[in-house]
Amino acid sequence: MKVKDVMTKGIITVDKDVNLKHVLTLMKKHEITKIPVFEDKKLIGMITDNIIAYKLGSIRKKGIPASRLYASSVTDKNIECISPDADVKSILKMVGKPGPTMLCVMENNDLVGVVTKADLLPLVESKKQIKEIMKNKLHTVSPNDRVIHARRIMIDEDVARLPIIDQGKLIGMISDNEIAFALAELKRSFPIGRQKHRLEELLVEDIMKTPAVWTDPNMTATVAASIMIKKNVGALPILENDKLVGIVSRTDLLNTIPR
Repeated sequence: MKVKDVMTKGIITVDKDVNLKHVLTLMKKHEITKIPVFEDKKLIGMITDNIIAYKLGSIRKKGIPASRLYASSVTDKNIECISPDADVKSILKMVGKPGPTMLCVMENNDLVGVVTKADLLPLVESKKQIKEIMKNKLHTVSPNDRVIHARRIMIDEDVARLPIIDQGKLIGMISDNEIAFALAELKRSFPIGRQKHRLEELLVEDIMKTPAVWTDPNMTATVAASIMIKKNVGALPILENDKLVGIVSRTDLLNTIPR
C-alpha cells in the first residue's frame, strides 16, 4: 500500500503572515489540530495546537492577543516530507517515535497531501483486546484543578490529553486543543493587567470537553480504532465497572499493525 492510498488530499493551509486568530478559526471550523504553513507558495513548516498552547502560555506572549500574533510566530519548521509513492510501512516505522505527528506528502515540490495518525487508523485490523495494549500508568486531573496545573502535567509527562475525574467518575477530557483555544479567548477578553490573575483562576471544568468518549478493556483494537475515527478523538479512556483503569492512544493502536 502506498502513501497516496491513505493520505488526506483536501489540505487546509495558511500563509505565514495570517494572524493566529484566523488559524484558530480554521482549526475549529474543520476540526483539525495541525495546519501546514506557506511562504511565497513554499511549504515552510507546521502549526499545531500544542505549539499554540505553549506560545500563548509563555511569558513573552502573555500580553499579546491571538489577533496580534502571526502564523510565523507559532510555526514549527521541523517538518518531514515523504513521497506519495512511498510504502505505508515506512510511515508505520515512525509511529511512536519523537518528531512530527503530521507528514507532508510532496510531489514535484508541491504539497499534494498530508498523513496523520488518524489517516492510518483504518489499517488497524487486530483482535487484540484493549487491555493487552492500554497504558496503566495514568495521569488525571479533577474539574477543580487549575488549567495551568493540567498543562504542567501534560508537559512534564509528555502527554497530549488528560482524563478528568470527579469523585472517582470519568467526566471529561482536556487536551492541547482546549487549552490553546482557552488561552486565546482569555487574551482577547481581558486586559493585560488582569490576564495573569484570570489564568491562575481558570479551572479545568471551565474548558474541559464533555462527555468523554471511552471504551472497555475487552474491546478489540479494531473496534477502538473505528470509535476514534467516528468520534475524532486521539485517545480513549478505559473504564471497568465505571472505574478508570487505563488509556489507549492512536499510537498504541497503530503499533498493533504488523511492520
